[in-house]
Amino acid sequence: MRKSITLYGMTFSLPMAIWQVMFFLAPLVFLIALSFWSVKNFRMEPDFNPDNWTRVLGRAVFWQAYLRTVILSAVAAMVASVLAFPCSYGIAFKLSPTARRWAIFMMVIPFFTSYLVRVYSWQIFLSDNGIINAALARVGLGPFPMLNSDFGVMVGYLTLCFPLVVLLQLFSLIFVDRTLIEAAHNLQCGRLRTVFEVVMPSAKVGLVIAALFCFILTFGDFVSPLYLGGGDPPTLSILITDTTKSGQQWPRAAVIALTMIATLLCVAFAAVSYAYRERGR
Repeated sequence: MRKSITLYGMTFSLPMAIWQVMFFLAPLVFLIALSFWSVKNFRMEPDFNPDNWTRVLGRAVFWQAYLRTVILSAVAAMVASVLAFPCSYGIAFKLSPTARRWAIFMMVIPFFTSYLVRVYSWQIFLSDNGIINAALARVGLGPFPMLNSDFGVMVGYLTLCFPLVVLLQLFSLIFVDRTLIEAAHNLQCGRLRTVFEVVMPSAKVGLVIAALFCFILTFGDFVSPLYLGGGDPPTLSILITDTTKSGQQWPRAAVIALTMIATLLCVAFAAVSYAYRERGR
């Protein structure tokens, strides 16, 4: 059936369109224009100079930071999704409605505290003389270098997005048709097989979207790679900061930012297409 566009529908959809234009499209256009400007005597001048693109994309340090950022974000999305699924599954299928509401409330509580404060607290736990290594020393282990490493970055990434991944998975698992699970059990399907062949395919959209949100949040994160990873080798977010500090090269930083936006758009479209592929058939 063809859906007609009415004035009523356009009126209520107008605020969203205005919001997207003001806070996404307009800054994006300005960022694209800025990437072609020139910096002379530490001052930016409007120009159409593609030198910023050739210099940034022609540097090996950029591609090393790009690859490192993609790998760390992809690993964080996979680890968070795997660790969050048992938690979200238990809340959705094993708890009573009252206990489920309390569990959701507990998942929201971490967002009451600043992410930066939580990362600073992890420095106390992960340092060579920190709480974790002190506890391991009592049993004759350690110290293990956890701070200023990829492990520290991953801990920060999970601190950022793990509760959100649990919530997104949970909201998808709650709406799984229980009759499908009962039918699988009636057909002598084991619990583990039911999870993989019934529950997960039914909640596929939510699981993919949860992993996508984790990838997006960690891909642009600056705090964990700097304060828990040491900032060396840099990620793209740290590389943007270093670029702006070296001669006020905001146009080259804009090139890095646009590359990040293009990557996230491609990943988002690919993930959403994969999540809704079976539903469209």
